[in-house]
Amino acid sequence: MIDYSKLIAPAVKETRPSGIRRFFDIANTMEGVISLGVGEPDFRTPWQIRSAGINSLRRGHTRYTANRGLEELRLEICRYLERRYEVTYAPEEVLVTVGGSEAIDMAVRAICAPGDEIIIPQPSYVCYEPITRMAGGVPVIINTRAENGFKLTAQELRAAITEKTKALILPYPSNPTGAVMRRGDLEAIAEVLRDTDIICISDEIYSELTYGVRHVSPAAIPEMRERTILINGFSKAFSMTGWRLGYAAGPTELIREITKIHQYAIMCAPTVSQHAAIEALRSCDGEVALMVEEYDMRRRFIVDGFNKLGLDCREPSGAFYAFPSIAKTGLSSEEFCERLLYSKRVAVVPGTAFGDSGEGFIRASYCYSLEHIKEALYRIGEFLEELK
Repeated sequence: MIDYSKLIAPAVKETRPSGIRRFFDIANTMEGVISLGVGEPDFRTPWQIRSAGINSLRRGHTRYTANRGLEELRLEICRYLERRYEVTYAPEEVLVTVGGSEAIDMAVRAICAPGDEIIIPQPSYVCYEPITRMAGGVPVIINTRAENGFKLTAQELRAAITEKTKALILPYPSNPTGAVMRRGDLEAIAEVLRDTDIICISDEIYSELTYGVRHVSPAAIPEMRERTILINGFSKAFSMTGWRLGYAAGPTELIREITKIHQYAIMCAPTVSQHAAIEALRSCDGEVALMVEEYDMRRRFIVDGFNKLGLDCREPSGAFYAFPSIAKTGLSSEEFCERLLYSKRVAVVPGTAFGDSGEGFIRASYCYSLEHIKEALYRIGEFLEELK
């Protein structure tokens, strides 16, 4: 018999499965579950995007594209980034990837040698730490705090930098907290990074989903463009999760090296999705605005609901997640989520899925209908009453 445990690479064997998927998988085995667990828009992909994908099939566009992606798409991405976020790139500074997740993985692998340190603010998306470890890097965790709105501060960053620091992952707007870094926040971060060789990997997948404040890319801050790898994609803003399309933009020297890994690992992003994405960037500003307006209404509804239930919940400024505190219940995040799921058939994600600093919080997505959210809040209210 083969002992498979001896074959698996230690970095992979030591990686825990995603805490998000764990509760989602459990919920899928149960009947009558109301889920606020998964960050997937409930809107259909806008029709003009779907139509563009269909038309590309009719025209027989089913072959590989260039490794970096269709030049027409890369040009539209450049126009979009300049129009929306006032950052200027040339098509050769853009790589089209299989979702933003591939772009993050490729960026980390391209710059991380064994022993290099990657600074990661938490709570944050689940992939950054394991990707760093699997690349041979050392995650340096900064536990952001609720009293600072879960933003990374310049003081925290300065204290975490060592001679081994290679990169900072900047994950804003934030999943799970909804925190947004304002221009002043980013200018303070830029001041710390000035005169260093530290790269900023900026995950901006939720850049369109901000409320009452416009997203600012770190690449738009003076002297930051040359050290920033901007990661974005189409899943969240354009409701294109299953199309699996993202991109990385940055200095030619960095994108060229990232593309090498992409060539061998992926070849190219899905051709149909690339043709559809061109249409998304050209004609869907209105549809995106309507989705954001709907999310904003749901955001205010769910935050108000949690606060009325006695679960302190800050108003998120971005993304589509609420991050209420459940500390008053005396339960850990894991205990709260498990007991809620089994007793009331409501699925939310423990804050600890996003790092140890998420203890005492849960993540609830509001990319669901108001009726769905209302029923979930009602059941959570019943659960809280039974805890008394």
